[in-house]
Amino acid sequence: MYDFAIIGGGIVGLSTAMALGKQFPDAKIALLEKENSWAAHQTGNNSGVIHSGIYYKPGSFKAKFCREGNLSMVAFCQEHGIDYEVCGKVIVATTEAELPLLNNLYQRGVENGIEVAKLTKEQVQEIEPHISCLAGILVRSTGIVNYRQVCQKYAEIAQQQEAALYFKQKVVEIKEISEGYCLITNQGEYSTRFLINCAGLFSDRMAELAQAKPSAKIVPFRGEYYELTPEKRYLVKNLIYPVPNPNFPFLGVHFTRMIDGSVHAGPNAVLSFKREGYHKTDFDFRDFFDTMTYPGFWKLAVQHATPGLEEMMRSWSKALFVRSLQQLIPEVQAEDVIPTHAGVRAQALQNNGKLVDDFLIINRPNAMHVCNAPSPAATSSLEIGKAIALQIVR
Repeated sequence: MYDFAIIGGGIVGLSTAMALGKQFPDAKIALLEKENSWAAHQTGNNSGVIHSGIYYKPGSFKAKFCREGNLSMVAFCQEHGIDYEVCGKVIVATTEAELPLLNNLYQRGVENGIEVAKLTKEQVQEIEPHISCLAGILVRSTGIVNYRQVCQKYAEIAQQQEAALYFKQKVVEIKEISEGYCLITNQGEYSTRFLINCAGLFSDRMAELAQAKPSAKIVPFRGEYYELTPEKRYLVKNLIYPVPNPNFPFLGVHFTRMIDGSVHAGPNAVLSFKREGYHKTDFDFRDFFDTMTYPGFWKLAVQHATPGLEEMMRSWSKALFVRSLQQLIPEVQAEDVIPTHAGVRAQALQNNGKLVDDFLIINRPNAMHVCNAPSPAATSSLEIGKAIALQIVR
């Protein structure tokens, strides 16, 4: 019998294991991961950005955890010798209509306690010479890191704290027992007094197995990236973002210098027909059926029909994708970019068609379900894990 069992070996699950081991050093902790490596899905396929917290509603969990997580992630990397860089990023307006939106974003950054600076066109081009824009803001605290390396260190620390970490353990059934829960996997059974669900793309299904009745469903969105060819990497010094469309729940196509020196361009945001569907042709009937029969999806689709269609067209047309990149850097040509990896965002959607715009943690007797932890969960992971551990009273 374990004191705590965690489902999911992404960055939030591993951080939670580590935080529990620190908070309760005598506890027996198990973590169950269905793959044979850590961070195999949402965490391991993200853009590697240490976010500042500028985008999020003041007072929200995302704003608080991201701002604090930015500092704690940098400190963690320093302490454990993980390569990172606080390189900063610019967010730019390329049309007159975007200028008031850029100012709103600047004000939000100020409200969130983030160091931001307004930039003229000329000042932007001193930082990123190849940008075409009207104005911008500089967010100095944004950084880059390899989150797979971070997860590996989290796992090592959890094991040093004597947590039991298991690979290839896919949870297929959850039973309530007198002392807590019994987790039945494809390999065996694990009994626990307290269950913590950090299953990412499958967090809603794990909550359903535990009779938690989640108030939202995961709808997977694939983000597809291109990569600048090595000879064109000089076009991007650090990170370049557009002003996000306030009516569309994604940040827009941007340029990200990775910690290995490569430069990724993207992502778009298209519905995935499989929760772990990293390719256009990936399909899973149950995942597809769940989305197509969910009223919330159709309400969302109607509300965002035009930008959604544009995202789909950009997915199938490299020319359209490149055109969106040229709004930021006109010099980029089709031959300068090659396809690279895609990621899938585990986004929770309510029945009324509203995206869950904050981290969502559902508390139940002897259980806690993290049912919405997309970006900036990686940046915020140390803070999320700490918050989960602090909520538990033994």
